[in-house]
Amino acid sequence: MKNYVEYIRSRVGNDKIILTFAGGCVINENGEVLLQKRTDFDAWGFPGGAIEFGETPEMTAIREIKEETGLNVEIIELIGVYTEFDMTYPNGDKAQSICIAYKLKAVGGEIVSENKETKELRWFSLNDMPRLFCNQHEKILNDLKNQ
Repeated sequence: MKNYVEYIRSRVGNDKIILTFAGGCVINENGEVLLQKRTDFDAWGFPGGAIEFGETPEMTAIREIKEETGLNVEIIELIGVYTEFDMTYPNGDKAQSICIAYKLKAVGGEIVSENKETKELRWFSLNDMPRLFCNQHEKILNDLKNQ
């Protein structure tokens, strides 16, 4: 099965489900964080996505960041696991979002400026971050700052 979310949504429609995501904070040599301006919410957030069948959270984070940014990344450490947030997507889909967030560093690849999930990518200082698209990402940012 290629896309778990599409598979589940084909059966339950917009009803609330539990979705597990992995991704995180790519940090550059200047201590800046890479943010993705998402196409679905038209707002900034950390790159990442849903875990597919057969993947570990680490595999998902690495795959999703490559798909959304063009960068090859290496996991540095776990930032946290976030389970308490509900999401309603612009298309009406509802989910309890579980996110496994990592601190990562780029080890290759080239930033791809746009794709179907990414409007823009930009490096931000931890002290000059835009508002993120959801409370879950704000919590991840807060935990990253407190590491």
